[in-house]
Amino acid sequence: MLAAMSSAIAQEPPTDTLADLSLEELSNIEITSVSKRAQRLSDAPASIFVITAEDIRRSGATSLPEVLRLAPNLEVARSSSHGYAISARGFNSSGNKLQVLMDGRILYTPLFSGVFWDVPDVMLEDVERIEVISGPGATLWGANAVNGVINVITRRSSETQGGLASVNAGNLERNYALRFGASGGAASYRIYGKFFERDPTSRANGATQHDGWDRGEVGFRADWGTPATGFTLQGAAYRGALDTALPNDLRTFGTNLLARWTHQLASGSGVQLQAYFDRSDRDIPGSIRERLKIYDVEFQHNVAGVEGHALTWGISHRGAIDHVINTPAIGFLPADRDLYWTSVFAQDEIALRGEQLKLIGGLRVEHNSYTGTEVLPTLRLAWKPSPSQLAWMALTRAVRTPSRVDRDFFASGGGIKLTGGPEFRSEVANVLAIGYRSQPSPKFSYSVTVFHHDYDDLRSVERRPTGDFVIGNKLEGTGTGLEAWANVQVTEHWRLSTGGTLLDLDLRLKADSTAPAGGRTAGNDPERQWLLRSSWELPGQMELDASVRHVGELPAPHIPAYTAVDLRFGWRPNDRLELSLTGQNIFDSTHIEFENQRTFSEIERAFRVGIKWSF
Repeated sequence: MLAAMSSAIAQEPPTDTLADLSLEELSNIEITSVSKRAQRLSDAPASIFVITAEDIRRSGATSLPEVLRLAPNLEVARSSSHGYAISARGFNSSGNKLQVLMDGRILYTPLFSGVFWDVPDVMLEDVERIEVISGPGATLWGANAVNGVINVITRRSSETQGGLASVNAGNLERNYALRFGASGGAASYRIYGKFFERDPTSRANGATQHDGWDRGEVGFRADWGTPATGFTLQGAAYRGALDTALPNDLRTFGTNLLARWTHQLASGSGVQLQAYFDRSDRDIPGSIRERLKIYDVEFQHNVAGVEGHALTWGISHRGAIDHVINTPAIGFLPADRDLYWTSVFAQDEIALRGEQLKLIGGLRVEHNSYTGTEVLPTLRLAWKPSPSQLAWMALTRAVRTPSRVDRDFFASGGGIKLTGGPEFRSEVANVLAIGYRSQPSPKFSYSVTVFHHDYDDLRSVERRPTGDFVIGNKLEGTGTGLEAWANVQVTEHWRLSTGGTLLDLDLRLKADSTAPAGGRTAGNDPERQWLLRSSWELPGQMELDASVRHVGELPAPHIPAYTAVDLRFGWRPNDRLELSLTGQNIFDSTHIEFENQRTFSEIERAFRVGIKWSF
C-alpha cells in the first residue's frame, strides 16, 4: 500500500498497544483503502470500519472469515465446515460484488467473481488491521468493488521478531501455528507455518454433512529499508482437503508471491511498483478441476507539492490463465480461457476551504476481455465543521464485469440445460451515500451512513423457447439502508462497541424477462442485524470479552433469525505467555446461518482452549 510511503505511518502506535489507546487515538489510526494513501480514519469520507490487531486477539477467532464478523457493516454467514457467504449491503447469495485484498493481492477468482473462503488464510497474529469499506470503491480498486472492499494488511516483518507458538484446541477444531522472525541491519524477515483441522457439521436430523476440513500453509515475509522507501517480498504455499460424501476429497493447492517497491521522492511525492503471481488448483470430485494462474502489475504515484491538491494516479494490468478440466455434465466452454483487465485511474482531493471542505473526484477507465471498456467515476464531498466531526456525501458508479460462470458455463442433467450468456453484460450500480462521523467526547464516538443503490443488468436465469436456460441480465432493483456503529469507554477498564445495519433490497425482473422466478434468491439477505461487544480488563492481567450478534431471518430459502453469544476469558501470567478459553454460540446448541445448496448445516456450540507463547 502507498501508505507505507508516508513517514507519518512510521509513527503509528505498534498494534500490540492498541488496547491502551483512547478512542480519540484510535480514530487517528492511519488507513489506506479509501484513497490509496495514508490518511486518518477520522478524515476518510467513506463508510469504513477498522478491525484492529487487538480486536482480533480478543475475539478468540481462529480464521479470517470468523474475524470478519467483527465488522458491523458486513454480512457473514457460515454455510458448512468450510463454506462462508460474505458480503456488504446485500447479495450474499452470489457473493460477487465485494473486492477482497490481502496486502494488495486481489483474492477473488474470475471463475465466478467471488472468493473461495476456504483458500485465503493468514497467521492472525501477523495482521496489523483489516479495513472494511461498505459501498463502492471501483474507482481505485476496479471491477468487483461494487458493494464493498475488504483490505487485510499484515505487519512488517520488523514488528514480528523472535518466536511465537500458538495452539487452539476444542470440541470442533484444532489449530497450530509457529512463527520466527529476525533482522539484520535494515532488513528483517519472518517465516511461519500453520495447520488446522475442523470437524464436519451435521444436519438437523444428526446426519453428518461429510464436510470436514484440514489445511496447512507455510509462508514468509521480508522487508528492506523503511516504510517510506524500501522493498517487500512475501509469499505462501498451502494445501487443503475438504471431505465429501464421495470417495475422494475436494482438494485445494496454491502458491503466491508478491513484491512491492516504494520510494519517497525529495518533493514529498512517492511512487510504488507492485507485482504478484498467484496460482491456485481446485479438484472437485465428480465435477470440474481448475488450474488458475493470476499475474498482476501496478504502478502508483502519489503527487505532493501542489497546493490545495492531493493527487493519486496509477496504471495496472491483471491477467488470468484459466484451465478447466470439464465433465460431460458440467464445465466451461472453452475449457481454457485467457482473461485480462487493464486500467488507468486517478483521484484528486481538492481543498476548497483548507481542511474544512474538500472535493474528491476520481475516474478509472478499465478494459476487460469480455465487455471492453468500462468507465468508473466517483465524486465525494467532505466537510469537517470541527476536528472531531466529518460529514460526507458520495456519488459513485461501479460495475461487476462478467465472470466465466456468466459467459462460459454449461450444465446439463435431468433434462435441464443451463449455459452462460454469450452477450452477458456487466452488472451496474449507481450509488448515493451520505455519512456522518463524530467524537463528541473523549469517551464516545460514532458513525452513521445512509445509502441508496440503483442496480441494473443484474444476473438472471432466462428460459429459452426451447425450454433450456441461459444466464442473462434481466434483473434490476434498488438497495436502500442504514449502517451505524459506536464506541463507548464506560470506565477506564471497560469498553463497549455496538453496530448494525438496516437493508431494504427490492429486486425485480424486467418486463421482457422469461425467468421462471423473481429476484428473491439473489437478495437473500437479512433486513436487519446488530452486534454488541464488551471488552473488560480484569485485575491480575486477566480480561473478559463478550459479544452478542443478532441476524434477522432470510427470505428465500427461509432461514430463521438467530442470536449468538460468544465469550472469551484471557490471562497473561507474564509478558511471554497468554492463555485463553473461548466459547461460541454458548446459549444455542445449534443454528442455521445459510443454505448449503442441497442441505443445511447446523452451526454448533464450540469451545476452545488457547495457548500462545512468545520466545
